[in-house]
Amino acid sequence: MFTTAAQLLDMTDKKLMVALRDGRKLIGVLRSWDQFANLVLQSTVERVFPGLYADIPKGIFLVRGENVLLLGEIDLDKDDDPPPGYEKAEAEVVHKLAKERQAKESQIEKVRLGKLKELGFEGENTGEALI
Repeated sequence: MFTTAAQLLDMTDKKLMVALRDGRKLIGVLRSWDQFANLVLQSTVERVFPGLYADIPKGIFLVRGENVLLLGEIDLDKDDDPPPGYEKAEAEVVHKLAKERQAKESQIEKVRLGKLKELGFEGENTGEALI
């Protein structure tokens, strides 16, 4: 079994789900790749999951190999089934929910950084105190 980008040879022209380091999930057909595991996906959609889910069309997508966290083939027989526990919604609704969730997480992070500042911890590589 290969442990390099050569494993992608078997996945060429198949529908894949790619999880990226920034948390995005892309679904598309693998058309090309190189020795650095850079991927070219065709008919790509970004699937967003904040309680509901939506597929946002992206078209042809180039993914830099170092950003790939997880890669897996999609079972075409089960592809049309919604993810368990999720309802499909319009992209605008899902984006609104995602922004609300991000605002809450940002507020929690500010509180956390404030408490760290009170304890005397400083920000990384800045020499300045945290927020």
